[in-house]
Amino acid sequence: MPDPVVVLIEDEPQIRRFLRATLTGQGYRLFEATTGADGLVEVGSRQPDVVIVDLGLPDVDGIDVIQRLREWSAVPIIVLSARGQERDKVTALDAGADDYVSKPFGAGELLARIRVALRHTVGASHEADDAAFTVGELRMDLLRRQVFVGDREVRLTPIEYKLLATLVRHAGKVVTHQQLLREVWGPTHTDQAHYVRVYMAHLRHKLEAEPARPRYLLTEPGVGYRLAAE
Repeated sequence: MPDPVVVLIEDEPQIRRFLRATLTGQGYRLFEATTGADGLVEVGSRQPDVVIVDLGLPDVDGIDVIQRLREWSAVPIIVLSARGQERDKVTALDAGADDYVSKPFGAGELLARIRVALRHTVGASHEADDAAFTVGELRMDLLRRQVFVGDREVRLTPIEYKLLATLVRHAGKVVTHQQLLREVWGPTHTDQAHYVRVYMAHLRHKLEAEPARPRYLLTEPGVGYRLAAE
């Protein structure tokens, strides 16, 4: 398997240096662009496995870059966002980004996000292998529609099951409140964010050893939820 190719679209020299050291040290082939326009050209010519894009670029907004990429490419996109820009994270995810990492971030966190993005690319090509999902004690069999914690089968209501299945499909990636409402309750319910909170609490009580300190169903404050993938 050839080394995965990453295109980084980022104008801050110190972040580029940090990522260059981190990624090349882990066997990734890295191509860098400092503007959105150059970034789009790099993605077109390099056909990368993952794109990492900063939202604050000197020429265009990172959101525009994501939207333009999504017109012709399904490549996984990880956004770098400055802390506290919850609205920007949601906008980026709705525009088609797969995940985000908040600055300042550690190498380990970013590498884990890249692994998840690469797994999704591989997973998309052989769906049948994804019929069962396991993390820690939690196991979900999507063919038989069964959920287990350890040896114990957990009974879920249809909505709880649909919510968990949606998070499993995006395991390791953050899913916005809007996306969950759309996929679980349908397009007419996208302003009912409290539905998600209520059902997530039910799920945590059924699946987590300590619902108040979840191991699997993680909250991304102001944005949505993420199912732990490793």
